[in-house]
Amino acid sequence: MAKIVFIGAGSFEFTRTLVRDILSFPILEASEISLMDIDHERLDFANQAVNRIIEAGQYPATLTSTTDRTEALKDADFVVVTIMVGSTDVWRHDIEIPMEYGVDVNVGDTRGVSGIFRALRAIPVIVDIARDMERYCPNALMLNYTNPMAMLCRAISSETNVEVTGLCHSVQGTASMLAGWIGAPLDEISYTCAGINHTAWYLDFHWNGEDAYPLIGKAITENENIYNAEQVRNELYLAFDYYVTESSGHNSEYTWWFRKRPDLIEKYCTHGTNWNPGKHAHILREYQNRDRSWRDDIKHWLESETIDLARGNEYAAYIMNAIMGGEPFQFNGNVTNTNLVQNLPHDACVEVPVRASIRGLEPASVGALPAQLAAFTGLLSQIEEMAVEGILTGNQHLIYQAVALSPLSASVLSLAEIQQMVDKLFAVNEPYLRTLFGP
Repeated sequence: MAKIVFIGAGSFEFTRTLVRDILSFPILEASEISLMDIDHERLDFANQAVNRIIEAGQYPATLTSTTDRTEALKDADFVVVTIMVGSTDVWRHDIEIPMEYGVDVNVGDTRGVSGIFRALRAIPVIVDIARDMERYCPNALMLNYTNPMAMLCRAISSETNVEVTGLCHSVQGTASMLAGWIGAPLDEISYTCAGINHTAWYLDFHWNGEDAYPLIGKAITENENIYNAEQVRNELYLAFDYYVTESSGHNSEYTWWFRKRPDLIEKYCTHGTNWNPGKHAHILREYQNRDRSWRDDIKHWLESETIDLARGNEYAAYIMNAIMGGEPFQFNGNVTNTNLVQNLPHDACVEVPVRASIRGLEPASVGALPAQLAAFTGLLSQIEEMAVEGILTGNQHLIYQAVALSPLSASVLSLAEIQQMVDKLFAVNEPYLRTLFGP
């Protein structure tokens, strides 16, 4: 019987969806589910939801919920982490302050100035979780869903001995999108994808064993609707010959080319990013609306007459099943670069194919990225390395240097302006930084 812990269980939709998938596997249906969150109300809602799922499926699972992290972690086999450090009123500054300086951030949760300051708040917390795992469940596997994915996983592997892999939906989501563009059933598609989180590349993409890239290129260049659906990513493909994971809304933030002028934002980032409307205010409005409506949404689900118990596609459930002795499972995970990608920084967090089985996690070596991909991806990875080191050592100047080298900030601002922006972000984040830099 596995003990599965959710840290940040108040992420209601994610928690109930993943528990549904976990309990659908016979080898996991008697698991002990332990929910932990610091928000009593959200934790209670999650507890009610999981109880409903257990009762609806007549599963022999057991359920506990607590606000005490150490109690939850004792003797765990798997620890799923979905935390948010600070409310909307805190992380909105990650978007709004750069915008004051002309750095037009769209989502701001992964890299660049906004991702670095999100990491600055989250890394101390997630490293503390990993240290508690070393004490109370040293053999457990952490499955992290929290962004900024690469920087958090890198900090954990740097500071602890906890085995961790970061999970993201972008690889399978993009593969499904590309298959749809060329009219291929997804079960006939195979690929090798590697790089870093949100900037991994399909090094090959095959339909029934045949190279499908010519079909993808034709779809992009000859079908206006397909081109417009992902303008940023399609431009990156046409320039660099390989397709990148994660949406245009995210990827527009990671480069020099798409968000540095209003006319470019209007052309590439407003109408055709699959992240409508693509402007910075959208993500704030979306989360502010969620802040107002989440209780009603949860209550509506809890009061519904029927519950869908059909298994979905969350990686974590399939990984747990494989490690506990079920069918092996292949996925793309975020892991430490032990020469898995030869021309990305050693020990950085990379996203590569991983096989899960009763033997554990076995990441695959993919060799070297093509030169044009390595130049771009390597810069982003090196910036993340600098940011993580700056956060872990309390070196504010190193954090400034990481922001200064980030493509979007560098394309818009002078070094002096970047320093001013960083200083302002340090000031508004001061309550979260005392554990790093002292009083």
